[in-house]
Amino acid sequence: MTPADSSDPGSRPGGGDAAPKTRGGDAAPEPLGGDAAPETLGRGAAPETRGGAEATGASAAADAPGAVPGAGEACAAPIPLVLVTGMSGAGNSTAIRALEDMGYEAIDNLPLSFVERLFPEGGGEPQDPRPVALGLDVRTRGFSAPALLARLDALRARGDLAPVLVFLDCADPALLDRFKTTRRRHPLAPDDSPEAGLARERDLLWTVRERADLVVDTTDLSPHDLKARLAHLATPGARRSLSLSIQSFSFKRGAPREADTVIDCRFLANPHWETALRPLTGRDAAVAEHVRRDPLYAAFVERVCELTLLLLPAYRREGKAYYCMALGCSGGRHRSVAVAEDLAARLTAAGWPATVRHRELDRTAA
Repeated sequence: MTPADSSDPGSRPGGGDAAPKTRGGDAAPEPLGGDAAPETLGRGAAPETRGGAEATGASAAADAPGAVPGAGEACAAPIPLVLVTGMSGAGNSTAIRALEDMGYEAIDNLPLSFVERLFPEGGGEPQDPRPVALGLDVRTRGFSAPALLARLDALRARGDLAPVLVFLDCADPALLDRFKTTRRRHPLAPDDSPEAGLARERDLLWTVRERADLVVDTTDLSPHDLKARLAHLATPGARRSLSLSIQSFSFKRGAPREADTVIDCRFLANPHWETALRPLTGRDAAVAEHVRRDPLYAAFVERVCELTLLLLPAYRREGKAYYCMALGCSGGRHRSVAVAEDLAARLTAAGWPATVRHRELDRTAA
């Protein structure tokens, strides 16, 4: 994301008032003012939790790509809740604003102790059914990884909420460039270098990243790209199913940080050495055909597809909200692109719609 969502760097967590929010995009942000908690936190008493209703579908039906866990239960639809956290400078506040544009009631830098007050349990008036997005990061008063994960577990145990934890990550060199551009101090190192703050923050947040439903690497994303990556959260039923992303990349620039599975395609025939094919990409039919003529191609793609189709229902049952497979080759323009397009088409035809992103081609286009 270029440059940083500079509202993320702020004051030392837990010390004094919460850091002011800032707005930005590509230009240096302007202060929004204080981060005092909203005057009205209560959204009405919580609706009655699910009880007594029995699931009606068989377990085989629950494994279907479009199935929604608990769809057979007779209960009020749970309130969608997105918790946004991640590295300072990675775009947390940009994500909050993007979700607000999608219709979420958004609150950035909410003190952790206020989460329970925002969603009180008990009888009374029904809760406001609007989806909610909360920004919770190291700027937040009382923030710690154990405290955040404990609240996440408590929210997931309730039947009236459907929480999703989104973690925004970014490569350290890009984060350092963003801090230099915005001339902001790292919230965990106000009297030290940004490098020291990033090291402390990674050490603090690694357990949160491991528990995240969705990890987004914003290193090469614009604010518009980030909004597109979050768009599936606003799709009906998507919050309780699984979104599938297939990416191609160049090993010269490293694998995508958010990838759950990385597959090396460099053993396939390389169109780069064919003069006529070199300026083309894996999206062109001639390149795709050249790659497919490799003797190992058919068995390779078929078995990767079979393994993925075996794993996706298990990931969905386990509660995973997002799965990213990254396919790499030397330059990220030919072999990995052709395989990614083919694999995404096969998975979509099998009932698991997949989005495709070609990292190196997107960089060239930009």
